[in-house]
Amino acid sequence: MKIGVLAFITETSIDTMTFARKAESLGFDTFYLPEHPIIPVVRKSAYPASADGVMPERLAHFIDPFIGLAQAAAVTSRIELGTGICLVPEHDPIILAKEIATLDLCSAGRFIFGIGAGWLAEESAVMGVDFKRRWRHLRESVEAMRELWSKPEASYEGEIIRFPPVRLFPKPVQKPYPPIFLGAHDPGPALKRVARWADGWMPGGLSPEKAEECIPQVKRMARENGRDPERIEFSVMLGLGAQQAPSTDALKRYAAAGVSRVIVLAGETAARDGVEVVKELAPLVERAALR
Repeated sequence: MKIGVLAFITETSIDTMTFARKAESLGFDTFYLPEHPIIPVVRKSAYPASADGVMPERLAHFIDPFIGLAQAAAVTSRIELGTGICLVPEHDPIILAKEIATLDLCSAGRFIFGIGAGWLAEESAVMGVDFKRRWRHLRESVEAMRELWSKPEASYEGEIIRFPPVRLFPKPVQKPYPPIFLGAHDPGPALKRVARWADGWMPGGLSPEKAEECIPQVKRMARENGRDPERIEFSVMLGLGAQQAPSTDALKRYAAAGVSRVIVLAGETAARDGVEVVKELAPLVERAALR
């Protein structure tokens, strides 16, 4: 079982380089950063991760994940670096493909592309995304980027994404491209999307019981789509802080269900205690090794 850690890095938190170095030294497998380019001041969408639907202020303060991960790449050598998650429809796919290929090159092939379509309708609107078509937008963007990463000359003709033949370099170090993990949490549509085209699934808050139920469904549907189900990887993003880290028994159940990575959320870590927060989570790495 691999253990990853996701941090909410802001202008007042511990810096990315210090956090990533410490996470690597403590044995964490992967370091993730989330994304929200903007948060609209006026909004009606409820925050799905809280009971009252109130959005934490820190979401408006996330640093850009690609610049943060580039910083982390410069001061580490082993830990993998991922987005948790990137809101793909809010990006130009050509520019995003270039940024990811460059980051994969600079990190010597350590990038993991965690993606989603977004839940905040007002954010999507500001960023020029038709919220009702965001999942098509995401799929077309992924297809277009895979073309750009894997071919010397690439073009794409979709309903939303279109461009004539172009040359884009560098190509990613990982061949044919970095692994793409879908971060959607809704078990129904998410399972079908993962089975059709994703390299992995990384939902938030999936219990061992739900993992035991959902992963076989994904594998069955992948087989029906002519894919090798054993090539699909499964990660789970869990709660905030050491108090919500999974027990040894839970890790065993996740592993038996087919989960290969558990990602814990360090949250927003103030400069004075950021290293202590990641230290508090370190015993999870030891439990996973002893499993």
